Amino acid sequence: MAKYSLAFKKSVAKDLRSIPNKDVKRILKCIESLRDNPRGEGCIKLSSQERYRIRQGIYRIVYEINDSELIIMIVKVAHRSEAYNNS
Repeated sequence: MAKYSLAFKKSVAKDLRSIPNKDVKRILKCIESLRDNPRGEGCIKLSSQERYRIRQGIYRIVYEINDSELIIMIVKVAHRSEAYNNS
């Protein structure tokens, strides 16, 4: 299986700034693991959207998968209470 490349929405950098550094390291490790299998264990498709989410502790990583170009677009990283608001 080919490796996917990662792309980040500009707002993700702002999302990560508000998260403690120890959690950011875990989140980035989790995002990196998506390259091998973007629909792996713990991945859930969001209803009524072509987006997926994966959990990392109390945070949620929301992303889109473009299979034709092998790109994963990270859309939002946020606390679970805020992850699904207007992402």
